[in-house]
Amino acid sequence: MNTRFKIWLAGVAVALIALVVAALALPQSPGLNTFSDLTQCLLLASGTASFVPLARRAAGRLRLFWTLICLGFAFWFSYQLMWTFYEVILHRDVPDLFDGDIILFVHIVPLMAALALRPHIPRDEYAARLGRLDFGLLIIWWFYLYVLTVMPWQYVVEDVAAYNRNLNAVYLSEKIAFLVALVLCWSGSKGAWRILYANLFGVGFCYSAGSYMANWAIGRNVYYSGSAYDIPLAVAMAWLTWIGLSTRVEEPEGEVSQVSTAYGVWVARASMIAVFSLPLFAVFTLSNVLVPAHIRHFRVVLTLGAAFVMGIMVFVRQHLLDRELMRLLSRSQESFENLKRLQAQIVQSEKLASIGQLVGGAAHELNNPITAMLGYSDLLLSTPLTPNQQPLAAKIGQHVRRTKTLVATLISFARQVPAPKTPIDLNALARTAVKLIESQSQALNIQIETHFEAALPRVLGDSNQLLQVCMQLMGSGLHTISDGGGKVIVSTARQAGTTVLLVTTEAISQTAHETGAGSSPDELALSACEGIVQEHRGQIFRERRDAGSLLLRVELPALEAVPVKPKDATVPVLWQSRPYA
Repeated sequence: MNTRFKIWLAGVAVALIALVVAALALPQSPGLNTFSDLTQCLLLASGTASFVPLARRAAGRLRLFWTLICLGFAFWFSYQLMWTFYEVILHRDVPDLFDGDIILFVHIVPLMAALALRPHIPRDEYAARLGRLDFGLLIIWWFYLYVLTVMPWQYVVEDVAAYNRNLNAVYLSEKIAFLVALVLCWSGSKGAWRILYANLFGVGFCYSAGSYMANWAIGRNVYYSGSAYDIPLAVAMAWLTWIGLSTRVEEPEGEVSQVSTAYGVWVARASMIAVFSLPLFAVFTLSNVLVPAHIRHFRVVLTLGAAFVMGIMVFVRQHLLDRELMRLLSRSQESFENLKRLQAQIVQSEKLASIGQLVGGAAHELNNPITAMLGYSDLLLSTPLTPNQQPLAAKIGQHVRRTKTLVATLISFARQVPAPKTPIDLNALARTAVKLIESQSQALNIQIETHFEAALPRVLGDSNQLLQVCMQLMGSGLHTISDGGGKVIVSTARQAGTTVLLVTTEAISQTAHETGAGSSPDELALSACEGIVQEHRGQIFRERRDAGSLLLRVELPALEAVPVKPKDATVPVLWQSRPYA
């Protein structure tokens, strides 16, 4: 606390001590009344001003909280000024039917509104607009209660005794509700907020006790301004300055309150109870024959008006609630659809993982007989064969090599070992794959035609894995037209920030080999390729055309389009199909 604040507090302490000494030592006199009234105005002005810096420094909900606190104490200060005007300026007692009493009743309303904001909660689960409407209903109900019970004896039929009795009862109920709200906020907070609510409770309790003592003294004609009955009120006024200058709460503390939703539910229930209480008040008004007819008529009209206003607010609240429920329903449906898609992807991923485990466990058993078959097929080709036997032996070797490549691809995918990715020239990678598979194409009398874009951007990836993908796609193309002959067109292109590899087959005859989905080794190999491509943040598209022709398209992000961020886990998805021009 800086020096200016210390001097400020010292001045408040001196004023409080002087007021207490005067109340205990001096007899009743006009001078004592003036000194007491002016000192109380000074204390209230100091207390209100001490909260202004808190409101100016804060923002959002916290600023609204401190502004409402300042407004509540400013109403209290205004009431004290009116009291001082009568006793000091006009030199007469405050009237029994005092118009300023409504300001005294109203000054607690902004304080309760501030507590309803619950600024000590970081995030309130309760909808803000619904909460404001519910609290607005409660505020209107308090005003309705004051006008119903107090104002008729002031403006309809003047009755000082009934006015004071009803005013004290309603005001006491309001003060008790405020103290209960402070206790609830105190129990749900911690740290500096807990200290703040405890101090505010102390101020509220001193003020309530002082008001009760003053009313008791007024009823026995022993009260006068500056008497000992004003000491609890003066202590509460001076306490405000200490709270405003010593409080340093800037942000909510702790996690979200677990009773946040319950709080909203109870506020909504209280607002509904307030609405449904209006007919009860109307019945009570009509059945109380001891009350003058003018007052009964006034209360009935007031109840109907309040019911109309609160009914509109209930309608608006229900409309907002319906909109919120529809929004939540839409989000729930969207989440359910996303969950179904994710479940399908997980199932596909588990299938591929099972395939990888199976292939990984059987790798050695598969490689040994495949190597033997490859050696025997090469030996068979080196022996004298008839013209009919020669292409059959070549086809055996070709299929054995395809099977060996398939096993290598599946084993590589099953290992799932992350390899360092480097910039790769997809054109060079495709040329290498064409050279490696050229022997198979020559044996099958299939022509491989290439069209590579010269200014193709590089891609970021693992050269070994992408080479296997290229070879497997080209091998699938050869397998598609192996029976009828034809050609395989391998091309690259750049499109919308992606690097594209295209493998297209053109069959000569109509007897090209057709493969049912999911029934050939190609399907397993292409599924493994799908996982590798997705690991590189790319996609594979496949389209089987007429006459057994096949189009395979791989899209990989160009190097300049790859985001610099940690690698996300990918889940292989089902094959996608789309038309091509």
